[in-house]
Amino acid sequence: MLKRIKPVADVVLTLLFWTYFTLGFILFFSAFYVWSALFSENREKAFQKLNHLFYKGFFFLVRETTPGLSFCIDERALAVRSSIIVCNHISYLDPILLISLFERQKTIVKNTFFRVPIFGWVLKNSGYPPSGGDGVFNTILLDQIENMGPYLDSGGNFFVFPEGSRSRDGRVAKFNKGVFKIALRRRAPIKVLYIRNTNRLLRPGKFLFNTCIPIIVSVELIGEITPDEMDGPSSAAEIMEKARQLMEMKQKSVYTLKSGSLSLSLSGSGS
Repeated sequence: MLKRIKPVADVVLTLLFWTYFTLGFILFFSAFYVWSALFSENREKAFQKLNHLFYKGFFFLVRETTPGLSFCIDERALAVRSSIIVCNHISYLDPILLISLFERQKTIVKNTFFRVPIFGWVLKNSGYPPSGGDGVFNTILLDQIENMGPYLDSGGNFFVFPEGSRSRDGRVAKFNKGVFKIALRRRAPIKVLYIRNTNRLLRPGKFLFNTCIPIIVSVELIGEITPDEMDGPSSAAEIMEKARQLMEMKQKSVYTLKSGSLSLSLSGSGS
């Protein structure tokens, strides 16, 4: 039955989700952003909380209306505070999923998004640093990095996808050292998270959400690098390699599990 209605469900639910992003923001959240911009004592903190609530509402809607979809979020991941978070990147949904999990959050955003009306205003007031470049964007990025210490000390999280762009095949790509330089400079704990199956819910190159099939979207804390491990002659490259090894070990176990499940399925079908 679900297979028959899947094409229709994909279209209807996709329209519902994108409607939330537009009309939901205008009708239910825009007034709170304006109020926070005018009257909040800590505008950055207020905007981050509103972002958290907006995307938390989005994923609540997705979870409650998508047949076959469930979420499994590691409680240890939810408890992360005052840390630099590094995570694999497999879907456009990844950054907004992490925003929905953490009330205090910052992440690096592409410069082009800061030029989008309203959205760029929200990003700027949320304290999200741009990806750098020349001129004003590079200045903002440097200022945000300089103020990262007090922000982390106050309980905020700074999450980054060190691969830079989405992995098309799910495999861990080459890391960028930038975030690890920040961690070493600030002696901030690094938490390594691993996201699964957001790329099945919103497939690369597709506009429609993938519904009516069994999907478990999960976020797991798979390891950490403490400030004590950064003592001595540790370099950003060495810290980066530790994080990469944690992620590759997790990925290997995931692919081994998938291969084992496939083998069981094939042997079962032939009996």
